[in-house]
Amino acid sequence: MKLAVCVKQVPDTETRIRVSPDGAGIVETDVNWIVSPYDEFAIEEALRIKEARGGEVVLVSLGPDRVLSALRSGLAMGADSAIHLKDPLFDRADPLATAQALAAAIKPLDAELVLAGQQGVGGDNSQVPGLLAEILDLPQVTMAVKIDVQDGRAVVTRETEGAHEEWDVTLPAVVSAQKGLNEPRYASLKGIMAAKKKPVETRDAAALGLAAEDLIPRTRVVALELPAARAAVKMIEGDPDTQVAELLRLLREEAKVI
Repeated sequence: MKLAVCVKQVPDTETRIRVSPDGAGIVETDVNWIVSPYDEFAIEEALRIKEARGGEVVLVSLGPDRVLSALRSGLAMGADSAIHLKDPLFDRADPLATAQALAAAIKPLDAELVLAGQQGVGGDNSQVPGLLAEILDLPQVTMAVKIDVQDGRAVVTRETEGAHEEWDVTLPAVVSAQKGLNEPRYASLKGIMAAKKKPVETRDAAALGLAAEDLIPRTRVVALELPAARAAVKMIEGDPDTQVAELLRLLREEAKVI
């Protein structure tokens, strides 16, 4: 069984983010880049399916040279090979252009199951899995917390607000992973060493059969800004009765919430 997994590299959630001078992106200097946590769930699930049913796991990621480290991380976990989509035309790719490139790389693989994270931490658009399914003309199930692959189909449990739904989907299909699907494994030393020898193919837009007009962004970032700094904590002095009275006054007169 061939499984394709879409991987996005994102800033570590503990990285201090700085907005670039043009206000359209972030300063990438000194940023620690990692595999998006939701994509780690997708990689782990693909590996578990492979271990249970046999087959091959192929990782696909779009981005500059640094993306190679994310692919090597997935290969160290146990994936078999990877495809790195790299081209200056991808530098400003929005979710639709990203999905176009991923679909062009994945379609020739004839994968029975395409897995992706529910969203890429950072942009949090949650658009690429749906767009990918549409372009590939495949059924999709989002926010999966359980996947049971059977012959020619999969039973997928997805998370909804306050409940769960169970979907019976024919394969091939696109499924996006939600937190709770599994617990991603750590790469072993043996896996890290083996990853260095696993094949990573690099493809540009031309190799994918895509022209510049196919990748024109339909959306653009107008501006990025950091959240406003939080006001300093105000300590209320005095005995409990005095503190309660002063707190009520502040909530009424300053915060105006009561």
